[in-house]
Amino acid sequence: MSVIDEYKELQTKIVERKKDFQDFITFLETKTTWLSAPASTRYHLNCEQGLLKHSIGVTKTLLRLRTLLAPQISEESCVIVALFHDVGKIGMPGTPRYLKQNDKYVYNKDQVEMQIANRSLYLVSKYIPLTDEEAQAILYHDGQYIQENKYIAHKECPLTLLLTFADTWTAATEEEGRTIQENKRYYRRE
Repeated sequence: MSVIDEYKELQTKIVERKKDFQDFITFLETKTTWLSAPASTRYHLNCEQGLLKHSIGVTKTLLRLRTLLAPQISEESCVIVALFHDVGKIGMPGTPRYLKQNDKYVYNKDQVEMQIANRSLYLVSKYIPLTDEEAQAILYHDGQYIQENKYIAHKECPLTLLLTFADTWTAATEEEGRTIQENKRYYRRE
């Protein structure tokens, strides 16, 4: 199945906020680099459609975790937060976060700076009404990897915890291909 087919299949899980969701998708696909942006310039998927591939992977992982650990959380909620947790990586319409140079992407120094999670929440909430739990999940999806998130340590809602793990798992094991042993060696170096 192609990346676009997987993306379209995930969209079918949105029922209650379908119009708002579709309006946001239309904005992303017509006014931004959503369909082409990389996931990163330094860590993972520095390639065409890298962000979309990462977002789909995180969504699929989160849906599997939800089934096992928190079936009371709606699939719709999972798709919205996982698919758009890193949407801030697109930058803004007319000012992308990443620019393509040769075969790689580089950081655009001419953009208004914002943390990725903050920009993600800003963009999503302009189109889709979010619950408090969804907003927390998007804003704090990086977990304790960043200093600013220490504020909510041990106050995360279940959706935030699941999204944090789905994001980390997808990037480390599915995108970077690290095994458990390699992860142990990787984290000892820092």
